[in-house]
Amino acid sequence: MPATYRAMQITRPGILEMVQRPVPEPGAAEVLIAVEACGICGADASDIEGADPARQPARVPGHEVVGCLVKLGDKVPTRWTLGQRVGIGRLGGHCNECDPCRQGRFALCLNQHFVGATCDGGYAEMMIARHTGLVSIPDALQAEDAAPILCAGLATFNALKRSGAQAGDLVAVLGIGGLGHMALQYARAMGFKVVALGRGQDIAQDALTLGAHVYIDTHQEDAAAALLRLGGAAALITTVADMAAISAALPGLAAGGRLVLLGAGKDPLPVSPGFLVCGERSLMGSLTGSPYDNERALDFSVLTGTRPLIDTLPLEAANEAYQRMRSGKVTFRMVLTMGANREASSSQ
Repeated sequence: MPATYRAMQITRPGILEMVQRPVPEPGAAEVLIAVEACGICGADASDIEGADPARQPARVPGHEVVGCLVKLGDKVPTRWTLGQRVGIGRLGGHCNECDPCRQGRFALCLNQHFVGATCDGGYAEMMIARHTGLVSIPDALQAEDAAPILCAGLATFNALKRSGAQAGDLVAVLGIGGLGHMALQYARAMGFKVVALGRGQDIAQDALTLGAHVYIDTHQEDAAAALLRLGGAAALITTVADMAAISAALPGLAAGGRLVLLGAGKDPLPVSPGFLVCGERSLMGSLTGSPYDNERALDFSVLTGTRPLIDTLPLEAANEAYQRMRSGKVTFRMVLTMGANREASSSQ
């Protein structure tokens, strides 16, 4: 194993710099991962743009990480072995001690590591992780395909499961981007009648190809009225933080329908209590999920052939990749690849 590894750290807000770091030793209950691929998520923006320039060493972002285990610290369970393919998402490992953990609600752990924000992430050839955050990666998935599933895939997979919709119900997805393109595929595979809500006709064919039965252009149609003509949505999954767009689509919920929010915006969402009470409608937020949830999303992706649509760039092009993600000039998801680690894993 080399003595150093390459990492892209946030030297100042919005700027990533390539550095060489000494390979760290995992502590108790920690592992060292040789990273093969790391997705670039929209949530990385807050980590990169809001970084504290006084922090030393500077933070390494990235929370859609796939690689293999190269070192194990003390007290790591035997289910994790050297050379095993693993991933880690935004939630970097629960403590197993706080009240939510004792209740089995690991995603809500009060002492959770947030990968790329409170601990270093995967824009690097190596990273340390808590074993409680590890996810087993199926052999059938390439590293660059698995990486976005660890965040965008998991978030939408769990949102659909929690929506209350049943096979045959109408489910609408608002926002056909990095998360939405996964939601459409999963929703179709789960047996829902899928409606995509987007702005403009440029995304219409993509939405239909990805699994939507119907595409509604919210620039040309009233989203709520269009949903009601189709019978009303049993669930509305929103992947955007545009409260005006959400409010416009919300009246399209059928009686008993549920709004599931994935976009964590700061603006308030105006909702009439009468609309909720009289139609027994509900709204909820949905986080990502536990490592076990993540493994179910990965397995479902293999079972149904669901894959993210990605563009890839090497680690050293992280600044370019990040800017492409920010500008929207990317297929749907951007993934960084670590050439040497990827080749070494493929040759095993």
